[in-house]
Amino acid sequence: MEQSAIDPTLVACRDCDLLQRLPDVPAGGSACCARCRARLWRCRPHSLDHTLALSIAAAILFVIANSVPMLGLSVAGREAATTVIGGVVAMWRDGRELVALLVLFTGVIAPALEISCLLGVTLTARRPPAPRWSGTLLRTYEIFREWSMIEIMLLGVLVALIKIAELATVIPGLAIFVLGALVFLLAAMGAAFDPRAAWERIDWVASRSGRPATGGDGLSEAK
Repeated sequence: MEQSAIDPTLVACRDCDLLQRLPDVPAGGSACCARCRARLWRCRPHSLDHTLALSIAAAILFVIANSVPMLGLSVAGREAATTVIGGVVAMWRDGRELVALLVLFTGVIAPALEISCLLGVTLTARRPPAPRWSGTLLRTYEIFREWSMIEIMLLGVLVALIKIAELATVIPGLAIFVLGALVFLLAAMGAAFDPRAAWERIDWVASRSGRPATGGDGLSEAK
């Protein structure tokens, strides 16, 4: 009976393309490339559990950030407040369609899909083997992670606040603080996530390697 020669311990360096075998890595330790010394992999114990908890927290903050006012202005006794989506709509009505679409995509759609993809991956990987479409979510997560730019949106808002501070009274809304917390939460979510732990639990990887899917959370448990 022929079987595919899949070895989960083989990895190619992203910097120099050297194919090499990963050694046993203790919890919290890292494996470096033998040629260029770039980090190949870091062993993160309970990575999927930590990522799931952070993803749920990020999803809650994301809903709050897009439901409550982000900024308010008070001029001559008149006050007005807007949400993130309200700001996008205002820019569209002012004829700044391209800017509105960029803010909508990088500040709302991409972060939402980033969180959703990682939630789907971590939930399906809790009980291996995970379905094959989890691999699609993993690849999609990497794409939208690069386009998620909440911190850039916040930086632009802060610059605008400095410019209009002399003309009107600025009232920071709850959303601006929630978005600030969400930036750090998304960074922690990405740092805690170990893609190798998820890939090893996907059904097609397990079936093609000729062994059952591991119940572990890292590469060392698959050896």
